[in-house]
Amino acid sequence: MEEDDGQQRKIAGVVKWFDGSKGFGFLTDPDGGADILLHANVLRNFGQSSVAEGSHVIAIIQKTPRGMQAVEVLEITPPASEPMPAIADLCSATPEEIAQLPLLPARVKWFDKAKGFGFANIFADKADVFLHVEVLRHSGFADLAVGEAIALRVVDGRRGMMAAQILSWERAAIEARQSQPGGAAALAKLRLVAGAV
Repeated sequence: MEEDDGQQRKIAGVVKWFDGSKGFGFLTDPDGGADILLHANVLRNFGQSSVAEGSHVIAIIQKTPRGMQAVEVLEITPPASEPMPAIADLCSATPEEIAQLPLLPARVKWFDKAKGFGFANIFADKADVFLHVEVLRHSGFADLAVGEAIALRVVDGRRGMMAAQILSWERAAIEARQSQPGGAAALAKLRLVAGAV
């Protein structure tokens, strides 16, 4: 498909791979063309610092002198996967029960992908929330950056608070608007719920 430089189109691709330390990755072209570059800055503009392999991405792409490149991410859907492996603190919670938990705004304190865990802090709360790499992967992330704004659904585990689901701040804001009438009021509620923990 021949396109002029600057012409943009919307695609639904799949993340082939993404490396946050390199600052880029690639999406598959649904039309069978060459892979599409996904730069970390474009992903950050969507509100995430990483994305899991196999995630479905709706993006605006554009032809550049170096090939096709994503210029805007519109939506990310985590990869279809088997049910989450048993994590001791989550065994008793069903996906439906987790979905009913409030979304709490938080920032990543640190996350070490090699170790498989990290911690976040809920706004207005000094306690650490444990982040497990499997929960991260099932939430559509490959890694998290220090200071990254996220939203968490938290359970009280045997060793303290643990994230049962992790969402980008932007996705959480959209979910809050869709699930509750009132648009901006729903987002304000999302910000205030951290004080209730």
